[in-house]
Amino acid sequence: MPQGFDAKRPFFNSSGLGVYSRSTVDILNRYAPQNRYTLFTPKEGNRCGFHVPETMEVVRPHGPAASFGSLWRSYGMGRSIRKSGVDIYHGLSAELPSDIGRSGARSVVTIHDLIFVHHPELYTPADRYLYTKKYKRSCVDVDRIIAISRQTEEDLAGYWNIPREKIDVVYQGCSPIFADKASAGELSAVRDKYSLPAEYILSVGSIEPRKNLMLTVKAMAEHRIDKDIHLVACGKHTPYADEVMEYAARKSIARRVHMHHNVSFSELPAVYQMASVFVYPSFYEGFGIPILEALNSGVPTITTQGGVFPETGGDACIYIDPNDPEQMATAINS
Repeated sequence: MPQGFDAKRPFFNSSGLGVYSRSTVDILNRYAPQNRYTLFTPKEGNRCGFHVPETMEVVRPHGPAASFGSLWRSYGMGRSIRKSGVDIYHGLSAELPSDIGRSGARSVVTIHDLIFVHHPELYTPADRYLYTKKYKRSCVDVDRIIAISRQTEEDLAGYWNIPREKIDVVYQGCSPIFADKASAGELSAVRDKYSLPAEYILSVGSIEPRKNLMLTVKAMAEHRIDKDIHLVACGKHTPYADEVMEYAARKSIARRVHMHHNVSFSELPAVYQMASVFVYPSFYEGFGIPILEALNSGVPTITTQGGVFPETGGDACIYIDPNDPEQMATAINS
């Protein structure tokens, strides 16, 4: 059966949406090789180094449309889907082309979360309007919806009145590389490259307010945690990262807080495996892939009580109040 995918994220997004998109395409290709797969990407390039199997076709805009890839992805890709002969089109990151109805293909869309609805204060009014317009339209136009957790299913039904019979919950996984033990040489090379301390608490994810890195820094500054243990945060830099470092400097613990904004995906397993503990006190997530990455790496994991987090971590994590630095300190010490 010919199947097509929105391939912007696999080629150009290194965060959770990109990880999900690449792993979904890879898993389907591996376990259902009898299907024909086509990737629709709005422009040239492969910033994430995504390995495209030789059996897959990549479709990009050409002619005048090549200069307006984003517009083509939103308003003109349906024609390319129809010409390619795709029977099922999968929007991997909550979006469908506006002309999907003219493509002749059945459609599936994955909805990762409704954070912009649940926590509107974290987004600009323009972004909230745009996301609501695009994602809600996708949910209305699509044939089937994949929600990556029960939490996301509840939000779709509760906030937007999407019929539950239209939604399937399909949990995310994480790359198998996190279950593979890195060699001593690999561990040593990664430690040297990033100057990792001997003992460290690890955080992985964009360094933004929702991820709540400040909680761990406050736990280190205000409560009894071994002074030999450091904090290593790997993720995209935002202004919030500067706020965290300014607070750490005021509390005289800046030397124990290390931020790395460009750790390659292939090196992350080694970074996880050398950590003493992994912390993920996010206020809200649609799923939380780093929890799975840490658990597959054999690292004790502390995350948020309530919401999606127990759904992801089951009985394998310690759960805390994301507003309580003392609870975080107690969990780290235990």
